[in-house]
Amino acid sequence: MNDFMEKSDKMVFLSFFVGIFSQFVFFYPFIMSLFWMAGALLFFIYRERHESIDFDHIDWPMVSFLVPCYNEESTISETIRHLSEMPYPKKEIIAVNDGSTDQTEHVLENLAGQYKELRVINCKENCGKANSLHLACHASSAEYLICIDADAILDPNAAYYLVYHFIHKGERVGAVTGNPRVRNRSSLLSKLQIIEYASIIGSIKRTQRIIGKVMTVSGVVAAFRKKALIDVGLWDRDMITEDIAVSWKLQRHFWDIRYEPRALCWMLVPETIRGIWKQRVRWAQGGEEVLLRHWKIFLDWRQRRIWPIYLEQAASVFWSFSWIILMIWKQITAHSWEEHVIWLSLTSFVLVAMSFLQLISATLMDSKHDNVRQYLIWSCWYPVFYWILSTFVVIAALPKAVRSRIKGGYAVWSSPDRGIGRNL
Repeated sequence: MNDFMEKSDKMVFLSFFVGIFSQFVFFYPFIMSLFWMAGALLFFIYRERHESIDFDHIDWPMVSFLVPCYNEESTISETIRHLSEMPYPKKEIIAVNDGSTDQTEHVLENLAGQYKELRVINCKENCGKANSLHLACHASSAEYLICIDADAILDPNAAYYLVYHFIHKGERVGAVTGNPRVRNRSSLLSKLQIIEYASIIGSIKRTQRIIGKVMTVSGVVAAFRKKALIDVGLWDRDMITEDIAVSWKLQRHFWDIRYEPRALCWMLVPETIRGIWKQRVRWAQGGEEVLLRHWKIFLDWRQRRIWPIYLEQAASVFWSFSWIILMIWKQITAHSWEEHVIWLSLTSFVLVAMSFLQLISATLMDSKHDNVRQYLIWSCWYPVFYWILSTFVVIAALPKAVRSRIKGGYAVWSSPDRGIGRNL
């Protein structure tokens, strides 16, 4: 009798916690979707709709474009050509070949003879993107740096919009993140990423800017004040995502980070499951490394404005594990397969409906800068792509993040999936 009561008490206790998990798994994405939509709308109304810049009546300062390269022989010529042809009046381009194993070094040497603004640094060993940016920063002669990936094309007016924040928004602006846009739009996976960048990344950036702190600048295009970078010790060479790491260092030292949606940068995205998986595991690992490194912010009251960003990132990791655990538990304890399917269908329907609402509202806002409304037809695949893939990505990345924090050393990079087609 006592054994039966003990087992019964354990089941009641376990069911209580499973109920909490169920509520969290449902309400976390539901509430956050409302939050991202509200924040993005506020940003759009008060900071995005009205402000315009007269480029001809501003004395623009010198800018250094930093372009780290690793195995970029097929893309770097196009990137350098567009940077050289940009109308921004005072610029230099510094490309760093980080021990490439292809013909990147040879291509860069030929480009240096064609473009007078271009200087090339050749490294014999692959030491990572952060190390390349270190070298380029030391070699630069400008106070304002714009970092761009070697497979990306910067919009002709993007530099104006980025630098404007530094010269007109205050001395505490340490970085400005641009607006990445997808170049290759022919495959299903690339179309899904167009939707993702509009509905998730764009909404989050806008909302976080309303809060006052952002999780990360965009690695494909971001501008920095050199003084701010030097103040925080430049980029972390041992972090897998240098963009996330430097964002946190800047904000912990009370430098401001801005989001500029008009600073468009056209990039190539992966178009294979393998390529997307590798990219997203890297992103998730970088976010988790930041959580492991910066937990002490809760011991400093001065850091309170960044607490919500940390807690949201931690909650998203916890949600992924909770979702997997709950799915397994429901499968084991459901009295019938139909009961499990009914529960999953009801919760999924509400969350998918909320996802579509966020997607539509964000897409309408982003269409001001890039006509992405035509890709709404592909949105039916989006929740499956984003939620399921992201869940398993977060789980796969956690051991890597822990191991990286223990091991240390240079965080080197590998050649990414460049996609199977390009079109602007």
